[in-house]
Amino acid sequence: MNDLSRPERLQVMLSAEELQALDDWRFRQRMPSRAAAIRELLRLGLRSEGISLAEAGSRSQDFGVLNKAEAQDGA
Repeated sequence: MNDLSRPERLQVMLSAEELQALDDWRFRQRMPSRAAAIRELLRLGLRSEGISLAEAGSRSQDFGVLNKAEAQDGA
């Protein structure tokens, strides 16, 4: 079996209009595939909500309700 760097699969159902919007955005951004475009849009959407992806090597103890600066300041 191939060793995939993205072993999880997600199926998404789109209307014709949604698919056209995705393809239009993808081609304007010169994205290599629909999957790459969806991953980029997901990343951008999460970032717009203040959610960032964990850095490699991060541990669960590195995440909490308060960020480390707030916790040290007692906020």
